[in-house]
Amino acid sequence: MPATAIDVGSYTIKAVTASTGSKPSVKKAVELFNESSIVTPENSTQQQQLGELLKKLVNDNKLATSQIRLSLPESATSTQVIEIPVLSDAELATAINWQAEQHIPIPKDDLILEYQVLHRPKKSGQDKMRVLLVGARKQIVNRYIDTFINIGLEPTTLETQIISVIRSIGFSENDEGTLVVHMGASSTILAAIYRGGLNFIINHKSGSQIFTTTISKKLNLNLKQAEEYKRAYGIDPQHFEGKIQQVLLPQLDLMVTEMRKAARFFESKHPQETIKRIVLSGAAVTMPGLTKYLTQTLGMETLISSPFATASGNIPQSNQQAFSVCMGLLMRTD
Repeated sequence: MPATAIDVGSYTIKAVTASTGSKPSVKKAVELFNESSIVTPENSTQQQQLGELLKKLVNDNKLATSQIRLSLPESATSTQVIEIPVLSDAELATAINWQAEQHIPIPKDDLILEYQVLHRPKKSGQDKMRVLLVGARKQIVNRYIDTFINIGLEPTTLETQIISVIRSIGFSENDEGTLVVHMGASSTILAAIYRGGLNFIINHKSGSQIFTTTISKKLNLNLKQAEEYKRAYGIDPQHFEGKIQQVLLPQLDLMVTEMRKAARFFESKHPQETIKRIVLSGAAVTMPGLTKYLTQTLGMETLISSPFATASGNIPQSNQQAFSVCMGLLMRTD
């Protein structure tokens, strides 16, 4: 039975209907402009606005509704990878709430907490275990889920975007140290992968929309024109006389600085290792000239993710990276 994965972004809403598992068979992949810019509704009016868009997306494209898988926007969550002495499952269950109080900045009475053991050394000693903590505010999550329920869509799966993105890339224990950079419209998530597992996550409240806004202001264009220029010309100096590149580089270099900080943080945790490559995800990462610039500036291989690499069926011919979250949700097997 096919499932539909939905990723609500402030710029577009993405959805994919496909079979689930490591090799999804895609029936339909669609993208709808989010004219409301609402991601997590703050009141009933916003719930209704977003609900109408979601209803249009599902009905107009005849998407499957028997199994709905949702991403929870990173802006609504606090995600941390913590290192603690080795504990048994029972000991961890007892200690996890105290750990959440130390690392998740959400009051206990408003906290929904999930955790997952990422690494537990086989022998106790100097090595510590790594645990993924994901916290979210109850009110935000409940309002978000209710938005779907109100239009007859009952979510069966809910997880954060970066976990879905990492799954869509498909790492193995033999992969070298990698920094995943998922660039959404309103935020950018950096995740370090080491020996096939998640090492740490950093979330920045700035995404590809800042590029569009900058072009709009500097070149006196409306936002739609600015978005088109960003996608068409990017930072390639050969395009549009290099004017878009000149406008975008200051903003991009701020992002490069954060990538360097993340790489140094990884090296401080693993003195004998380095980040060897970067994998980019999200709709904006196909901007002309971006991978070349990052490769030259950071001095490491820069790749663009391929979320449909193991999929078959009606695979979109362009903008595939925009569907990374959806494909990761569909690949989930538990």
